[in-house]
Amino acid sequence: MTQTWLIVGIVSGFISVGVALAIYFWVVRQDPGSERARQVAGWIRDGAASYLKRLYTVLALVAVVLAFVIAIVFSFNLNQLGTGSVDIAPSNGLTMAAAFIFGAVCSAVAGYMGMTVAVQANVRSAVAVSDTLNKGFRVAFYAGSVMGLAMVGLAVIGMSVIFLITGNPEVVLGFSFGASTLALLAKAGGGIYTKTADIAADLVGKVEVGIPEDDPRNPAVVADNVGDNVGDVAGMGADIFDSYVASTVAAMLLGAAMAGPDSLKYTVFPLILCTLGIYASLIGIQFVRVGKNGKPGAALNFGTIFTCVLFAAMVIVLVLAGGYDLSVLWSTLIGLSTGVVIGFTTEFFTSDEYKPVQETARVSSSGAAITIITGFSYGLLSIIPSVIGIVIATLVSYFISEASGVISGVYGIGISAVGMLAVSGMIVSADAYGPIVDNARGIAEMAGMDHEVIERADVLDSAGNTAKAITKGFSISAAALTVLALFAAYATVIEARGLTLNISLRSPLVVAGVFLGAMTPPIFSALAMLSVTKGAFGMIEEIRRQFREEPGILAGTVIPDYNRCVSLAADGALTSLILPAFLAVGFPLLIGFVLGPDALGGFLGGSIFTGVIFALLMANAGGLWDNAKKFIEGGAFGGVGSDAHKASVVGDTVGDPFKDTAGPSLNTLITVMVLVSSLFAPIIAAFHLFL
Repeated sequence: MTQTWLIVGIVSGFISVGVALAIYFWVVRQDPGSERARQVAGWIRDGAASYLKRLYTVLALVAVVLAFVIAIVFSFNLNQLGTGSVDIAPSNGLTMAAAFIFGAVCSAVAGYMGMTVAVQANVRSAVAVSDTLNKGFRVAFYAGSVMGLAMVGLAVIGMSVIFLITGNPEVVLGFSFGASTLALLAKAGGGIYTKTADIAADLVGKVEVGIPEDDPRNPAVVADNVGDNVGDVAGMGADIFDSYVASTVAAMLLGAAMAGPDSLKYTVFPLILCTLGIYASLIGIQFVRVGKNGKPGAALNFGTIFTCVLFAAMVIVLVLAGGYDLSVLWSTLIGLSTGVVIGFTTEFFTSDEYKPVQETARVSSSGAAITIITGFSYGLLSIIPSVIGIVIATLVSYFISEASGVISGVYGIGISAVGMLAVSGMIVSADAYGPIVDNARGIAEMAGMDHEVIERADVLDSAGNTAKAITKGFSISAAALTVLALFAAYATVIEARGLTLNISLRSPLVVAGVFLGAMTPPIFSALAMLSVTKGAFGMIEEIRRQFREEPGILAGTVIPDYNRCVSLAADGALTSLILPAFLAVGFPLLIGFVLGPDALGGFLGGSIFTGVIFALLMANAGGLWDNAKKFIEGGAFGGVGSDAHKASVVGDTVGDPFKDTAGPSLNTLITVMVLVSSLFAPIIAAFHLFL
């Protein structure tokens, strides 16, 4: 029966990828517009492809080096380390290294597929919205669904194939580590790229010379639109792929650690949930339509709710028909419902239909300082619903599972995380829609389309900002539950090697680890945002130089040198990844080998707590500032050119690296740190047994 479910999972994954490809070809057949529109779209497409080629070349080298290290380390019989007798089995190392590479490749392919359709869909969405808002929404959302369906399909194929071949969830952990490592660097690099260009374009274009957001006279405008694709599509796709796989692997590891004849049954259960999530997303995507009220946000919300309800019904049938303990049903449902609640509370803090955004826009007439203070304060308040949701999901799933007497409490937490992310096909579709309509709005302005078309594109874009914020809330909250489950897996591996893990705040080593872990997410955030400001400073000087040396640019008679800004953003992003990579992979290993397993446990705990708080704060505050600016640009509080608008542009500029660089990378950071600790836990345990 287990083998049957794995085969069903593989087939379902291929169906998901197949539907994604069919939708891709449907998008490509849509009208690409005028020659000018196609020219602008071509600039964006070429810039995105060029950057992604350079990024993946660098990531391929990193993956090969790490795979080589993994192949050597896991060629030793880790179960014998510390006993004085060690066998060497090269096939084990090669298997783990292959799984690592496979995870990295699947993550890269999912991101590449999403970006490929995004750069085809942006101009087609702009042309479609010139007919009706509904038509433009349909093209953009279906294009976004290519990313969502490709991501979940490739993830389920990868995990199912590896487990079917090896029967060992620890090898699937290698697959997850590969996906997470690539995701962290792709998201951080893409985030640095996109915000470098966005900030430079806004500060010089809007504030200094007073031209519109996507004016073709701005040399950074193409780099800005390229950044939407490499950061918000390819980068975010890899990011969600990481969370999706890591949550599943964490639950599989905990299922495998269970005693009794049902261990295999519960090990495969997370994969079955992912398979059901594929079908729920495939069906739910068909029900996303903009109604007569013309509100894209309402359409996206309806699609999410419908998909979640359908998935819940499928899980109820699965648990009752499959003879599973009811505790896994309640854990799945609590995770799913918590994800929905977190998503809609995120919308409250980031949508212009509610008080936080409207109030931040209102006080912007008093200057940029008040805008920043207000938005930051609401960002702090926005963590309350998510943290409470995480706490409730953790406690309920834990104690229900413990009370069952069949599964462990930490397994219940892992299943709760899987339940939250199982409908990622739908969630990511809504997320990828955001940068597509953002690009569509830019192309509409750069191609000289009618003002009415630009206004419709603005409506789509505003909903896209909120959709991206909701997705980040899902991802961050699920990462919190995932790393708690992975932390339990780390403890299990350490204790299985003969060491007793004692994570007590009365131990100075543990306290040292907690402090070091707690400081890591802030350091990572600082490095990422400093990279943005450094790159933006250089690009601002380049934009000013072009305006100064060629007056015909602002007069509209000379085309700016777009390629120079694209190149500056790419160079800055790629050279800024060294220290973040060390923090994610090298620092946990350093703590583990120098201070020991207990200190590493404290380190992981500290990083989890501050990582989740910082990620929620920055993602929500950044989305709030962005939509406050758009709310004013829609005519509120003086509209474009007013003092409130100038202040809101500054607030949005501060929020850009918050929401698109540091914030969404932190959940991947903590996932990678826990994964690398779990993966190398046997080596760390053996090292300290020898001491």
